[in-house]
Amino acid sequence: MKSTIYEMSRCISHVACAMSGGVDSAVAALILKSQGYKLTGVFMKNWDVVDEHGECVADNDAKDAEYVCDKLGIPFQQVNFVKEYWHNVFSYLINEYQTGYTPNPDILCNKHIKFDHFLHHALHTIGADTLATGHYARIQEDDSTKERRVKLMKPVDTWKDQTFFLSQVRQEALQKVIFPIGDLTKNVVKDIALQAGLEKIVKKKESMGICFIGQRNFHQFIQEYVEPAPGKFISIEDGEVIGHHNGCFLYTLGQNARIPAKNNKWFVVEKETSTRTIYVAPSTNHPSLFAESVVTEPVHWISSMPSSLQLNKTFECQFRFQHEDVPVDCTLTLNSDNSLLISLKKPLRALTPGQFAVLYVGDECLGSGRILHCGPSLYALHKDTYHAGTWSMT
Repeated sequence: MKSTIYEMSRCISHVACAMSGGVDSAVAALILKSQGYKLTGVFMKNWDVVDEHGECVADNDAKDAEYVCDKLGIPFQQVNFVKEYWHNVFSYLINEYQTGYTPNPDILCNKHIKFDHFLHHALHTIGADTLATGHYARIQEDDSTKERRVKLMKPVDTWKDQTFFLSQVRQEALQKVIFPIGDLTKNVVKDIALQAGLEKIVKKKESMGICFIGQRNFHQFIQEYVEPAPGKFISIEDGEVIGHHNGCFLYTLGQNARIPAKNNKWFVVEKETSTRTIYVAPSTNHPSLFAESVVTEPVHWISSMPSSLQLNKTFECQFRFQHEDVPVDCTLTLNSDNSLLISLKKPLRALTPGQFAVLYVGDECLGSGRILHCGPSLYALHKDTYHAGTWSMT
């Protein structure tokens, strides 16, 4: 199969390149310029609030994006999607935290902002033929369908794989997008940037915070938008109250609860927002943190639902819910409402409602669905033998 960048090259002359101020988008633009495309570099501003240090991360990134465009000799533009980000991503994020879920803003930002509002701006306002970004991913034609469709594939550099974050992007959008660095490793990308005189960008620290908001003190940040809802920490083993907290939204499954006056570590295993209760366990590998199944909302299939899942209601593939995790073998069962039961071949720690179950077959990302709830924990299934000392995780 050939990458769509080659298949579509005959009808592409003008490319809008998303410029983040980082090395990946810089090299994406550099590659396209070297191939003779007409380029417009575009920085997208989605957040305009200063951080706890009095800095607006977006302003600093915009300066770096403009610097890159100046170095490459391509026109530079900015577009403001602060309102759209607030309505489509941030408001949803806040609601998810308030209702006990742990959302993934990066997946939502790609779905609603970068590959929807921004793509529309690139095609219809700028007048570009396609949008290029610095994502580590690849696009291939889907030969299994009669109609023209594409597949989302892992990049050459699997360590930098970003298909996880693209797993909710619409098929129609992916047909209008190219990923110039999908066939390169990160080290090669940095070398190309250095050779082009972009040392300043290569040395820049990569963004690791919330999409377009930046790296923040989460507890301090989220409490600016969500009212405190005090509740209790309760031991999952004996029901004893062992501490108090200021809100379930401040915690996610699997994390150290950091309960005051407790010398040993307790880990969050369940949140019950109706009673403001957080259940905790006394060790990081406690069986209450592990489960073997999840149920998701109806999945967004990037190309199409696998035919065997449609026909037989089951399908074998791979699953992950955190982007750095190695995909785990699983069995999908299609429910009557098109939700999925995902049964894992091995139990995973801290499966989290609100996160996305991202599905793969080999290098192909099939799509994803939001996790509604998890199956019973290993502790719930083996409580008696655990307390009798006769049960083992292995």
